[in-house]
Amino acid sequence: MKKLLLLGLVGLVSQVAAKDISTDTVLLQALDKTTGRTSFLTVHLNQTYEYGDLQILAERCLKHPPEETPENAVFMTITDKDEGDVVFKGWMFSSEPALSAMDHSMYDVWVVDCVERAENPKNTDIISKNE
Repeated sequence: MKKLLLLGLVGLVSQVAAKDISTDTVLLQALDKTTGRTSFLTVHLNQTYEYGDLQILAERCLKHPPEETPENAVFMTITDKDEGDVVFKGWMFSSEPALSAMDHSMYDVWVVDCVERAENPKNTDIISKNE
């Protein structure tokens, strides 16, 4: 009887858990290792964004609802346009940047947030912290 009750509660909790929110824009932070300059990049889904020698294509951006632990997950492909090599392809998470980090000699890129275009009224492509 206790096992049935426990299974019923587990099933109820899984049904009550909120679904991730899909957004149309991702806010990334990038580091140019040569200059030491960090920048925020606003990348719209399914549009190629160029940062230095990199081409960034974000395909999905998912965000946990406000009542859950903060987390943003972005599926993207990052290509070195000079070499033509894919330097990163997969999911990148804001809470665990080292879990699926991009390996590049000149740049680091990591996820900050998933947003809607309306939440970014300036719609600024690059906001440099060091300027």
